[in-house]
Amino acid sequence: MIKEIEQLLNEQVKYESQASSQYLSMAIWSDVRGYNGVAEFFYAQSEEERTHMTKLVKFINERNGTAIMPAIEKPRDDFKSLMELFEVFLESEEFVTAKINNIIFECLQFKDYNVHNFMQWYVAEQLEEEATARTLLDKLKIIGDDKSGHYLFDRDINSFQTEEEK
Repeated sequence: MIKEIEQLLNEQVKYESQASSQYLSMAIWSDVRGYNGVAEFFYAQSEEERTHMTKLVKFINERNGTAIMPAIEKPRDDFKSLMELFEVFLESEEFVTAKINNIIFECLQFKDYNVHNFMQWYVAEQLEEEATARTLLDKLKIIGDDKSGHYLFDRDINSFQTEEEK
């Protein structure tokens, strides 16, 4: 494996781990405030990001590289509202997309088509993740500060689907 690509993939392991930890923190924040549906959504998101990380780790090792388990910082847990929670969710997904796009770019520079091909799954996954984050944030913008709307959003969050998921 090309060392520069291995390093980028290991950095992506860290980003996926950080996202998993952040979403777990968001689930906890939601859970203790009575947003059980939102909590379940973020518990699932956390697990999904951990799965993404594990997929990368296995790929690096299978390609004769060495995956590195990163140290990560304590995730943010000081959210002021559901709106802020979902704004951070979208920002996180956009950040991960940018990092994946950078890996794709570097793969093409180094003509590493095997990693490029592997990363296409992540490209498709990020399209779905960003669409979900935007859809949920848009719904919260419509709801505003309406407590009844927050109740219904929390109740129904796990039934919302983006067009890409249907």
